[in-house]
Amino acid sequence: MELLTIDIAHVLAGALLLTSFMLLYQDRLSGLINIYTLHAVILSLSVAWQAYYQDAHHLYLTAAIAAIFKALIIPFSLRRIIKRLRIHRTVEVVGGVGITMLIGIFLVALSLVVMLPATASADPLSREDIAFALAIVLLGLLMMVTRRNVVSQIIGFMSLENGLVLAAAGANGMPLVVEISVAFSILIAFIVIGIFLFRIRERFDNVDLSELDRVRGGRS
Repeated sequence: MELLTIDIAHVLAGALLLTSFMLLYQDRLSGLINIYTLHAVILSLSVAWQAYYQDAHHLYLTAAIAAIFKALIIPFSLRRIIKRLRIHRTVEVVGGVGITMLIGIFLVALSLVVMLPATASADPLSREDIAFALAIVLLGLLMMVTRRNVVSQIIGFMSLENGLVLAAAGANGMPLVVEISVAFSILIAFIVIGIFLFRIRERFDNVDLSELDRVRGGRS
C-alpha cells in the first residue's frame, strides 16, 4: 500500500513537470493561462496527497490555498488584465520553441543527475519529488528568460513558485505560518505586477519587452 502511495505521488509530480513543458510549448496567452490553471490544480492535488502520505494536516490548507489563489484567483485576474490591456494573443519565444524544449529537457536531466545522488539518504518520496521540483523551478526560469511578453513571464514566475511549493511539501512540509505568509506574499507581488502592467501599457501602449527596449534605445 505504501508503494502505491509513493507511486501516485510520483505520478502527480511527473504530471506537474509535464505541464511545465506544456507551458514552454504554448505560444498563445489564453492557452498559457489555461495550462497554468491545470498546473495549479495538479500542484494542489500533489500537496494534498503529500498531506495524506505524511499525515500532515496543515498541508491540506496549503493545497486549499493553491487551489483558491493559483487555480482560481490568479488565472481570472490574468484574463481580466489581458482583456483590459488588449494584449496580443500570440507570444514570441526567443530562439524558437524547438530549441527551448531541448534546453528544457537538458535542465530536467541536470536536475535528476544533481539531486538524486545528493539526496540518496533521504526518504524515497521526498528524494524524487525534490528532483522533480528543481526541474520545475528551472523550467519556470527558462520560460521567464525565453518569453518577451510580460504576462507570459509572470506565468513563468508563478510556475517557478509552484515548484518551490512542491519541494517544501515533499521535504516533510513546512510550518503553517510560513505557508500562509508565502501565499499572501505571492498575492501581493501579483497585485503589484498587475499595477505595473497597467502603467506600462498606459505609458508605452505595449507590454512586449522587445518593443520597450526599442523605445528606450530610441530615446538614448
